[in-house]
Amino acid sequence: MNFSKLHYYVPVKKSDNPQAIERDLIIYGSTPAGITAAVQAERMGLSVAIAEFGRNVGGISASGLGATDLGAKEAIGGLSREFYTELGKYYQTNEQWIFEPKAAKYVFDKWLQEHDIEIFFEQHLDTVTCEDGEIKAIVMEKGNVYKGEFFIDASYEGDLLAKAGISYFVGRESNATYKEKYNGVQFGHPHHQFEQWVDPYVVEGKPESGLLPGITENNHETLGFQGQGDKRIQAYNFRICLTKDPENRVPFPKPPNYDSNRYLLLLRYIKSGVWDAMKLHTMLPNGKTDLNNHGAFSTDNIGMNYDWLEGDYETRERIFQDHFTYDLGMLYFLANDTRVPTNVREEVSQWGLAKDEFTETGHWPHQLYIREGKRMISDYVMTDNNCLGNTTINDSIGLASYQMDSHHCRRVVINGRTYNEGDVEIPISPYPISYRSIRPMSEECTNLLVPVCLSSSHIAYGSIRMEPVFMILGQSAGAAASLAHKDNTTVQDIEYQTLKRELESAGQVLEWDDSIEDDPVARMEATFGENQ
Repeated sequence: MNFSKLHYYVPVKKSDNPQAIERDLIIYGSTPAGITAAVQAERMGLSVAIAEFGRNVGGISASGLGATDLGAKEAIGGLSREFYTELGKYYQTNEQWIFEPKAAKYVFDKWLQEHDIEIFFEQHLDTVTCEDGEIKAIVMEKGNVYKGEFFIDASYEGDLLAKAGISYFVGRESNATYKEKYNGVQFGHPHHQFEQWVDPYVVEGKPESGLLPGITENNHETLGFQGQGDKRIQAYNFRICLTKDPENRVPFPKPPNYDSNRYLLLLRYIKSGVWDAMKLHTMLPNGKTDLNNHGAFSTDNIGMNYDWLEGDYETRERIFQDHFTYDLGMLYFLANDTRVPTNVREEVSQWGLAKDEFTETGHWPHQLYIREGKRMISDYVMTDNNCLGNTTINDSIGLASYQMDSHHCRRVVINGRTYNEGDVEIPISPYPISYRSIRPMSEECTNLLVPVCLSSSHIAYGSIRMEPVFMILGQSAGAAASLAHKDNTTVQDIEYQTLKRELESAGQVLEWDDSIEDDPVARMEATFGENQ
């Protein structure tokens, strides 16, 4: 299997003849939010260019996350809804909410071509030039310069906003920071927890033998208390497209740097009587699945991503490769290691990578699932009070409706037992997202919008961070930039009522209709464990 092109980052040499790209709007990141922002802005008459860090469009939606994190379907409108309608056309049905990675790529490529939006790949952000509270240009590693009147940071990490000197936060705020209930350190939630007592030590019962791989803390003093803030972030993984179809199945190969010891904790868990690490197969069309994390030990590489957001590109490449090795190594281990019970090996061996997906990267998804990036701090911070309906706003640019959802942030030892910490699953009703949360404070920058790494607490972001919502917010950001351009004003000073009319005319859903029957608890129970 050839994984030579599977990278987050490969350094590029500075060009002897760098390009100078000048447009009304420059978008950093071809995530779904970046694409909907570009389409909306182009429809409103702006010239647009997208600078993409990697070599592919569509973010995680085109890289394995085919089981849509839906929430309430009625809360999704505009280009986000158009995306699922276009997928319906692809599959010759009305709307399609579950899809193959290549189908998502097809729709995104189609949109970019139809709207004549130019995209530049392998654009590794180097520096940002600001004057008088405005971004004037962004410069890439290879020397390319992008100049625009307005900019949108549509990256999962929030690198542009950070390099522009805008305030942001990484990690989990304390509950006290914004008077929340579900932020910070979280013990006691039952989801994706070890159901049996599993010994954490290399030699069972002997702490002096050391901890098994994957356990990051064995110090009671560092456990913290419920609601305490810290710099930890929820786990990342790959959303893996698998199939049982013999004609399309590639058996799991042994990854580079494979180490079976990484899965000894999983082996102990299986032998304790719990086998659920691959329970979460959401079936996609044509016999494929979206494999996601499930249970106490699965595809989430818990605690191994802390350096991603503030790390340099080389650090991220190392973490990317470690997550790849971890996830593929787990599948290889379960299918081949003779210590694994026969029934488990036989079950896992029926699956393999899909031969007709990700053909350039060894049939492995090219995008790591960055569940949480830097989060801007603006005049308005979305919190769990918004999610729970305790607080509302009057400048809605779209709705979120998925449960508050944080994956585990660490794996620890408590009284000699292995324990995961950080998972939260709280049902919510649809609620509006404030325009103020996607634009910086005016004293920091007046021509940037941030639809992905918006101003939000950790736990509110756990609800907002779903791809349909990112498409909604991207479209709203594109409309706001277009209005600011038209009126020759700042992103802070556009008239909200004008923006509202523009968004409504584009089909955005800005307010929840209470007459719609919606049971958030039933929705969460129906989707729990499936699409997070």
